[in-house]
Amino acid sequence: MPDLITVDPKIMGGKPVIAGTRVTVEYVLDQLGHGHSVVELLEGHPRLTREGIEAAVSYAIDALRAERVVATAAG
Repeated sequence: MPDLITVDPKIMGGKPVIAGTRVTVEYVLDQLGHGHSVVELLEGHPRLTREGIEAAVSYAIDALRAERVVATAAG
């Protein structure tokens, strides 16, 4: 199965996008976070697939899991 999320500096400024589209992971999360449904996203973006949306959410989850906070001394 090909990767559904791609990063290319020539596409959308290098932001992660759903392969074959110019739909960013950020946009998908923003729309879902503002109460839009998966069906609404699919209707608004004919090249988008349910699998692509799921991949965007998984990509974001993986990115957050990898994030680490490092405490520094104040001063």
